[in-house]
Amino acid sequence: MFRRILGSRTQRAGTVPGTITYTGAHRKEPVRLNYMNYNAQQLLEGTADSLEECKQALRYSGVTWINFDGIHDTSMVRAAGELFSLHPLTLEDIVDTDQRPKVEDYGHYYYIVAKMLWYDEQSETVQKEQISIVLLEGYVLTFQEQRGDSLGNVRSRIRSGKGLIRSTGADYLAYSILDAIVDAYFRVLEEIGEDVESLEEAIVQEPEEGTLQEIHALKRELIVLRRSVWPLRELVMRIQKQETALITKETYVYLQDVTSNALQIMDIIESFRDIVSGMLDTYLSSLSNKTNEVMKVLTVFATIFIPLTFIAGVYGMNFSYMPELQIWWFYPVLWGVFIAIIALMLFYFKRRHWI
Repeated sequence: MFRRILGSRTQRAGTVPGTITYTGAHRKEPVRLNYMNYNAQQLLEGTADSLEECKQALRYSGVTWINFDGIHDTSMVRAAGELFSLHPLTLEDIVDTDQRPKVEDYGHYYYIVAKMLWYDEQSETVQKEQISIVLLEGYVLTFQEQRGDSLGNVRSRIRSGKGLIRSTGADYLAYSILDAIVDAYFRVLEEIGEDVESLEEAIVQEPEEGTLQEIHALKRELIVLRRSVWPLRELVMRIQKQETALITKETYVYLQDVTSNALQIMDIIESFRDIVSGMLDTYLSSLSNKTNEVMKVLTVFATIFIPLTFIAGVYGMNFSYMPELQIWWFYPVLWGVFIAIIALMLFYFKRRHWI
């Protein structure tokens, strides 16, 4: 558990600050660069295998978005640092996949770390991926751990020219990326909400041994969400408090919407955490009620057989003189007594609503 919390910190202990060491999952596929170079009238989009190829393809003045699908190739990250004059500490943080969401102001650029989340329906778990965003004058660089993200809506808006994105600067693009990341959190919460509802029904109707594991799994997923959303709210608020030429006043207004959404997500997460915490008590109560039902049935059977066992024990004693044993009709009478006792006790239990 503590190994998951500490992440790669123990691996990087003792290294020189600014050391570019990849700490994520092992990957073999080559790093892919996607670029979008646009202004209000024109759009250029493509892929490249190197930064030089990407730089030569750019034609239009305006905004350029370069996305790195993969950060395991540290030479590519180092080349980006040299081309855009990024600080060594920024490069170190880009390849460290266990960064806490944050924002750092390096003067000529902003460095933002966030977590992209999605719900894996096969494993029914929340998956996360780190994304690093570098906001420069006219440029936005995004570094992802692997291919695939939740930014398809941003790319569609750029291609279609809908909204303000094609007529604004790089700061609005960075805002749009953050907004798309936060919107993906809502989709994850919808899936978790369905899991919470189905788990509640299972706990009330028929709790099983695996139910407790599902409760703990939900708690872990909510912890992952909380660790991703709470710092994101802080970093957006920090950006709003700072004044920089990289961000226009118009974009500051839109950043307030990201803060509002992050607060709303935090409220939902806290509500889910309260519900899941209450599930444990409900689960234990359901198990206790189930045990009580079993014990009640066993007690009824035991109570019925106590007088029968007593009578059978009396006539099982080894006395030489028991006159009723010589009467031929006494055996069926005794069985009638047994049946009458059982019927009377069942009637009494039913009347008291014990069964």
